[in-house]
Amino acid sequence: MISEPELVGGEEFDAPEVLTDVPPPRPPRPSRTRRPWLWALGGAVLASAVWGGGLYAYQQRRDPGPDLGGYRDAEDFCRTLRLKALEGVLGKPGQDGDGESIKDPALFRVGCSITFGPPDKGYSASITYTLHKKSDPGPEFAPKNNRGGAMQSVDGLGEQAFFDQSGNEGAQLVALDGQAEFELSIWSQYDYDSSTGEATVNTREIDLSGIDVPMTQDLLALMAALKK
Repeated sequence: MISEPELVGGEEFDAPEVLTDVPPPRPPRPSRTRRPWLWALGGAVLASAVWGGGLYAYQQRRDPGPDLGGYRDAEDFCRTLRLKALEGVLGKPGQDGDGESIKDPALFRVGCSITFGPPDKGYSASITYTLHKKSDPGPEFAPKNNRGGAMQSVDGLGEQAFFDQSGNEGAQLVALDGQAEFELSIWSQYDYDSSTGEATVNTREIDLSGIDVPMTQDLLALMAALKK
């Protein structure tokens, strides 16, 4: 039987010395995190990019409106108007003036008046140009201008055109070319009573037979001039 070893000479073994002055271990360093303002900046940039992309897509989907066929706003309409064919038939053009004018995102309209020949035997004319930028004028054009079917259809002038010669008083030609609408009217000049300052229609008979030909020629030339 093995017994525990006995102490030799009665001496005891010394216990190992415990070190009490050793510094405690350092705590682990906290992990580095991004600063809050960097996160905020990144979010703002992302939001801006998303918003910009959405706006671009919306603009691409937005209806650009009808095709104007090259027709433009003509603010200098009366200053540049030339009715050469009518001038050759009715005489030298005289005084002119601006008519009604509308400048709107949906509609542009301008009118002009002009005289031909001498005051006592001449003629007056008016012409109106309307550009429809939003709505389609086609469905209302014929019913508005050919009420009762009295006007004659004219071929080769825009999409639709009608001519009317009201006896010996005057003539009218209307035309529609896409979004552009035209109206050209001719009548005998007014007589002015110097004593009253009033204007009365000249009742003399005038011969406008065949006037539809130069009127059509001038409108065709005007259509070409008004396109960009």
